[in-house]
Amino acid sequence: MGKKSKAEKKGKNGKKKDELAVEPHDLASVLVQAARSMRTVLSRNLHESGLYAGQDGVMLALAENDGLTAGALAAKLGVKAPTMTRTIGRMEAQGFLERRPDEEDARLTKVYLTAPGRERLQTIAEAGQHSEKLATRGLTDKQVRTLLKLLRVVDSNLQAARAPD
Repeated sequence: MGKKSKAEKKGKNGKKKDELAVEPHDLASVLVQAARSMRTVLSRNLHESGLYAGQDGVMLALAENDGLTAGALAAKLGVKAPTMTRTIGRMEAQGFLERRPDEEDARLTKVYLTAPGRERLQTIAEAGQHSEKLATRGLTDKQVRTLLKLLRVVDSNLQAARAPD
């Protein structure tokens, strides 16, 4: 047998096979890096519409269930309450959200999407689709479904192990 050419040493995506080999102990670093890369691309796509990283999650949560408290939003999105309060303040100043007292319990303040906020939902959806398409380029539909299933299991395992705040 002769030597392999450079093309034979590379996989379908043009990377050396050694670059694709992943050890179990690499999971955390690879997963974190992939999440950062995805977030960077999504943030770049959203920035053109005046949205900043993290704001899309707030708006999508409110689109699903408008009128949440800052604490409920923070819990739903897995961030600390002070972070959510700052995010809400910034988004309120941008005109995407408004805070109103709860109709049943005036001690509570709830957060609602405004008309300009609702208008951004399509932009958020398109930015997400573009980012997902880019991230899954070269993968089959079956591979994407498998990846999603595996990531949900990983997330579920980590959520279950998370200590209560």
